[in-house]
Amino acid sequence: MTYVYSFDHSHDRPAKELAALLGGKGANLAEMSSALGLPVPPGFTISTEACTAYLKEGWPAGLDDEIAHHVAQLEARMGRQLGDPASPLLVSVRSGARFSMPGMMDTVLNLGLNDESVEGLTSQTDRRFALDSYRRFIKMYGRIVLGIPGEEFDRRLEDARELAGVATDGEVPADILEGLIKQFKDVVEAHTKAPFPQEPQAQLRAAVEAVFSSWRSPRAVAYRTRERIPHDLGTAVNVQSMVFGNRDDNSGTGVGFTRNPATGEAGAYGDFLVNAQGEDVVAGIRATEPLSALSERFPAIYDQLLDIFDRLERHYRDMLDTEFTIERGRLWMLQTRVGKRTGAAALRIAVAMTNDPRIGLSREEALLRVSGEHLDQVLHPTFEHTAQVVGRGLPASPGAAVGKVYFTADKALDAHNRGEDVILVRVETSPEDVHGMEVSKGVLTSRGGLVSHAAVVARGWGIPAVVGAEQLEIGDRSFKAGDVVVSEGETISIDGSAGAVMLGALEMVDTAPPAEFDTILGWADEVRAGNLGVRANADTAADAARARSYGAEGIGLCRTEHMFLGPERLPVVRRAILASTPQEEEQALAELGKLQRADFEEILEAMDGLPVTVRLLDPPLHEFLPSLEDVLAAEAAGTVPEEDRKLYEAAREWREQNPMLGTRGVRLGVIRPGLYRMQVRALAQAAAARVAAGGHPKVEVMIPLVVAAAELAHMRQMVEAEVATTQPGRPLDLSIGTMIETPRAALRAEDIGQFADFFSFGTNDLTQLTFGFSRDDVEGRIMGTYLDEGLLPRNPFETVDAAGVGELVRLGTERGRRANPRLKVGVCGEHGGDPESIRVFCEAGLDYVSCSPFRVPVARLAAAQAVLMVGGMAEAASTR
Repeated sequence: MTYVYSFDHSHDRPAKELAALLGGKGANLAEMSSALGLPVPPGFTISTEACTAYLKEGWPAGLDDEIAHHVAQLEARMGRQLGDPASPLLVSVRSGARFSMPGMMDTVLNLGLNDESVEGLTSQTDRRFALDSYRRFIKMYGRIVLGIPGEEFDRRLEDARELAGVATDGEVPADILEGLIKQFKDVVEAHTKAPFPQEPQAQLRAAVEAVFSSWRSPRAVAYRTRERIPHDLGTAVNVQSMVFGNRDDNSGTGVGFTRNPATGEAGAYGDFLVNAQGEDVVAGIRATEPLSALSERFPAIYDQLLDIFDRLERHYRDMLDTEFTIERGRLWMLQTRVGKRTGAAALRIAVAMTNDPRIGLSREEALLRVSGEHLDQVLHPTFEHTAQVVGRGLPASPGAAVGKVYFTADKALDAHNRGEDVILVRVETSPEDVHGMEVSKGVLTSRGGLVSHAAVVARGWGIPAVVGAEQLEIGDRSFKAGDVVVSEGETISIDGSAGAVMLGALEMVDTAPPAEFDTILGWADEVRAGNLGVRANADTAADAARARSYGAEGIGLCRTEHMFLGPERLPVVRRAILASTPQEEEQALAELGKLQRADFEEILEAMDGLPVTVRLLDPPLHEFLPSLEDVLAAEAAGTVPEEDRKLYEAAREWREQNPMLGTRGVRLGVIRPGLYRMQVRALAQAAAARVAAGGHPKVEVMIPLVVAAAELAHMRQMVEAEVATTQPGRPLDLSIGTMIETPRAALRAEDIGQFADFFSFGTNDLTQLTFGFSRDDVEGRIMGTYLDEGLLPRNPFETVDAAGVGELVRLGTERGRRANPRLKVGVCGEHGGDPESIRVFCEAGLDYVSCSPFRVPVARLAAAQAVLMVGGMAEAASTR
């Protein structure tokens, strides 16, 4: 097996399509080198296959020989040798996963320096530059490869700046750098009990192993979990000859986007620094300049860079993120990748590129460029009013956020777990902060530019962020803005669209999404029309109206038990449960029926002309009674009121060992038929009232928890008889079906389908029963461990288990339609709003998905994307 490929290797497919083998960075370096002929420093890629082999079984046999062969080729090409005391070749060692994971894994720069080769670098450049490069290398190698805390080096570097009386690292003179290097080497020896390694080949192997191992670092695992990136892909490693942006004032480094990643506006956008290396830009060690300032300092290079941006966009047909270095007046491209962007930018870019003749994106391709998170982001609220601004920074990621300030990722996570809204405040974020960023409502930093770690990650995750607020003095437990001090736990508001920081909790209001929002969703609706509908789960008229405004095509689940709660209704429900005679029960149910009829009428009006699926009562009756724990506590204390004795006795009577597997759903309807008759009667009356008012109600009655055909046949007869009694001679647009939520119902769907007009898969219960998991117990106790250990690829309650639950959905659909070819099939569990799950349901041949009202726009997009993917159009679109 071949593990190593030079950037200019001749592959049998375009290199940009080989991210699974070469990683995203390696594939794009190869593409820029070969297909585009851009100025890329030579190098080679160690494949993801080498990483996965290493993580499973250790260092692969033959890999040392392959690396040595490619190092020799690189040395011959560059005319220098790794570690040569006279003319050393220096290389960078960078990670490069298949999917972009900005800053999550490790990089080592200036590899090849040692006590001898630093003298050769001095002869090629100058003493200060060579020593500064060596101290950077020792620190980076020590931290990443040897596992030494970075603070050990940072503290000594701060002392060196103070001794020299300078403000920046680049001003520390050579004589002080010599002493600093000795201190750094002493730190290494103290921690490792061995001198700093001097052999370049040993340095290279150790650096490659460190990058491989960083795939499993906690920050990388947390990021992949958040981004739903599989944990078994591994990372490639790119070994590349060094170019130096910190040679002199005719050098520099920068990060550039071909369009604005925050707004989608056309035109080059980014940051650069004169006389600096790449990590200086990302870390925010010095204040960056906007990319446009290159036009004054390096006009020819600026024009060259804009031409490269144009070529990249036309070639990749997308917005690109690039890294570049200028070494003594010469431009080098170090990386390109499809850029992270905000929701508003994603929508704007997708639509704009369909109208751009240079790119000519199809509507199908445009739909595949937008994610559900992008749609969510543009619905972010903004502040209703402004307040006194105590700090300003760069508007790195749009949106408004309010929360209590915490100054470490761990404290932010702890506060989130206590139920608090959090703003993470840091001098600058690093990959080690991602677990705190993930749970924060917003991020605020005093250092860093628009392409800093905080900015890139926050934009990708849709978290409002203000970065580079340099006037803030951020300490360990407070920050100071002028005369104002904000302590840990106090509340602030940040505006990621304006870059403003304000005291206190400001009121937020919803905003209208950009015009491209409706354009994209309109295209999505055209694609999915006739293939996969989108409904909403709604229990009130307000929810129904909101869902319809978001584009829902009906209600897929109306949970009637939610109509039984509240101070006016719960006592009536309890009277029906406690009734000792049929007359008492009928009286209570009649009162409850009036309330249900009014609810149904409002919902049918909000969804007029669209189907409304009403699920008859599903939960066990104990949920409407006092908890047994309260009963036992009151009895033990002797404080049971006389008027509540019957209620407490009923709580004991209806208690079950496994209530979610007990007397609920259709089983309750069989033993207490009055409940279901009342609900059907109220629904029929509400529909008749809507018809009389000129409406067009479309009613679907759902019988929950059916496991046998006889149950559904029994209930269908009851429903039809009740409707006929309630509205004799008046035909009602009525369908009767069931919720498939047990494995047996899915497997015996052919029997059940004989009596059903529709199936709706309740994937919440179906998941619990298929796995044997109690959701309320396993999510908090074992799910995190199972995901971290790779025992499950996803939380099955968030993304449907395609191999198990998804297979039951497919089988149930196929078998149900054998009995009834016109059977309408949908899904109404929480998975109905999850894009990955929607694709599974599309593949299974479902007619619609149903989700919460706020997820309807996401489901509309995801349904269209699923139709494209299942129909093979996505693959065709991606190769155009």
